[in-house]
Formats: sequence, structure tokens, C-alpha cells
Amino acid sequence: MAMATHFSFPVNYVLSEVSRSKGRFDRKLVRAAVASGDSVAPAISEETKVKLGGSDLKVTKLGIGVWSWGDNSYWNDFQWDDRKLKAAKGAFDTSLDNGIDFFDTAEVYGSKFSLGAISSETLLGRFIRERKERYPGAEVSVATKYAALPWRLGRESVISALKDSLSRLELSSVDLYQLHWPGLWGNEGYLDGLGDAVEQGLVKAVGVSNYSEKRLRDAYKRLKKRGIPLASNQVNYSLIYRAPEQTGVKAACDELGVTLIAYSPIAQGALTGKYTPENPPSGPRGRIYTREFLTKLQPLLNRIKQIGGNYSKTPTQVALNWLVAQGNVIPIPGAKNAEQAKEFAGAIGWSLTDDEVAELRSLASEVNPVVGFPVEYL
Repeated sequence: MAMATHFSFPVNYVLSEVSRSKGRFDRKLVRAAVASGDSVAPAISEETKVKLGGSDLKVTKLGIGVWSWGDNSYWNDFQWDDRKLKAAKGAFDTSLDNGIDFFDTAEVYGSKFSLGAISSETLLGRFIRERKERYPGAEVSVATKYAALPWRLGRESVISALKDSLSRLELSSVDLYQLHWPGLWGNEGYLDGLGDAVEQGLVKAVGVSNYSEKRLRDAYKRLKKRGIPLASNQVNYSLIYRAPEQTGVKAACDELGVTLIAYSPIAQGALTGKYTPENPPSGPRGRIYTREFLTKLQPLLNRIKQIGGNYSKTPTQVALNWLVAQGNVIPIPGAKNAEQAKEFAGAIGWSLTDDEVAELRSLASEVNPVVGFPVEYL
């Protein structure tokens, strides 16, 4: 997939959502020419954005996860090189060029703590700086996360870690700051730290990740006492991993007005159709999505492909659109390159029918889910 084209004359365009009604599509493309010599980034329509929970922050209906950027302990076949760096930069630019401006990272992604090659935050910050050098008016929404490590105690540790993240990101504030997982202790202090971050103007909104229903409700109540909304809970959620529904997390998010951000929304590639029993994923993922599992997954994947064909959509786009159809869900698939980023952008702006959503859920229920992140049940 080629990188985003550099036009000899600058064009600022807004591509609105594609609305679907009984098979008919209405696409509106607004083009606005700008003075020659100006450098203007492709604009992102407000129609493609939604409010994050009860906060004032608006983000695109689909985001991009950047866990793999700089990582060589889980992704990238245990190695990070210039080729993968250029591919990640392509994913970043192509996402923005195709109307996606919400990126999710974390202080542990690519860090020495996680045996990574280079911090994902550092790479994202570099890409943002380079984008703004090219397009001074470019806007990017950034979410990052605090690691609730056992030796970190108190609200001050949250502010200290956030400032370190801001330094790596080369930003004065971030849009969303999240607790990456519940701590073994000290969670009240961590939540107080989130509130402090909002009051100090270091973040626009705050959220949690991998929080159970009870922890979610407790966090919501504690922040509410300070007049601060809990904007989001980021959890593992996909067509074949629906634990948030079974544990009450999804229902609690809907009740409280907390947006559910879905990580691993295509099950780390298992729902793309790329992997088969004869061609399982490499590295640690191969121990999760085994040949046996992929064999049982084939009937669902075959139907996803058939449904996608009716819309000229890929299995990846169908799987992501299924999540969006659940309501109050923002998927954040991980993009390693420009081709993936462009494909992900095509997952929104259209809708599966209610019958198709129900049929895929029924087929998926016949597939036993893989084991999720254990802290979900703390």
C-alpha cells in the first residue's frame, strides 16, 4: 500500500460519514481549495466523532492502538528495525489522512520495563511533531496510560508518571489519561491522581482500563464526588471475546455513560481471515490462537467473509463494524502499517443490519473464547 500522496497543490477535504439505508449509500465529499503554498492537513469532520463518556472530549468513532510500535517482546517477531519504524509512521499518517485522529498508547508499551526497543510514546510524539511541522494546524487526540506497578503509591505517583509521559510525547497535555490496570492496592490514590491531573490542566478526560464492574462503579463514584466524569473503561472486547457482556462491564458502562474502548477488537488478527490452521500467527500469539482454535473459528470467518462481500468490505472491517453496532463502543485496532490503517478507517461510515449482527453473535457463541488479561477479574 502506497503512502499518502503529496499533492503539488494543497487541498483540504472533509469526507463525511457514509450513511446506509436499505442498501443505498449517500456519500458527500466537500472540497475546499486553499491558497497555493499553504500547508493544510486533511480536515476531520465533526460528524465522524463522538463524545467520550460524560466528558467534553470528542474523538473519532474508531481509534488506533499503538502497542506494537517499538515493541519487540510480544509483537514484531521479537525485533524492531528501521523498516518497521517507517511502517509505523505510515500507519500514523495514513490514519490521519483517512479521518482517524485518535491514538492510544501507554507508558509501558515499548519501554525497557517491558523489554521493548523504544517507547511507543516516544514514537507517537515524534510522529505528531513531524506531522505538525508539515501541517501546523494538524490535530491529534492522544490517550495514554499509567502503569499501576506495586511500588507506586499515592496520587503523586500518577502526576509524576503523567509528566514523564508528556515529556516522551513532547506534549503539554493529553486528551485521555487512563489507569492501565487496577493496582493490587492504592487504587483510591490512583483515582485521586487522575482527578488532580484534570484540575491541573494536564489532561482533558480520564479513564480506566481492565476494570471490573465493581471497580468501574467505585471509580465512577469517587471521581463524581469531585465533579469529574469517568470517561472510559478500556477492555478486551471482540466478536469472539465478549467477557465485558458476561461480567456486567458493558451494561455498567452503558448505564453510567462511560464509553467502552475495545482493545484487541479483531482478536489480535484472528478475525482478519489472515490466519488459518495451516498458517497460525507467529510468536506468543501462536500459543493463544492455536491451530485447533483456528479450525473451530473457520465457520464464523467464512460467514464474515460472505457478509463483507455484500458491502465490498473485508473481514476485518466487518468484525470492527460489529463492535460499533453494539453502541457506546470505540474499537482501537492496532495498526502496524499504512495498509492496515486504511483498512481500519473503512470499518466505519456504514452499518451491518440487525439480523447480521445477531447472526454473527450466534455463530461466535459456538467458539470457546481464549483466556483474557487476568486483571480483568481482580
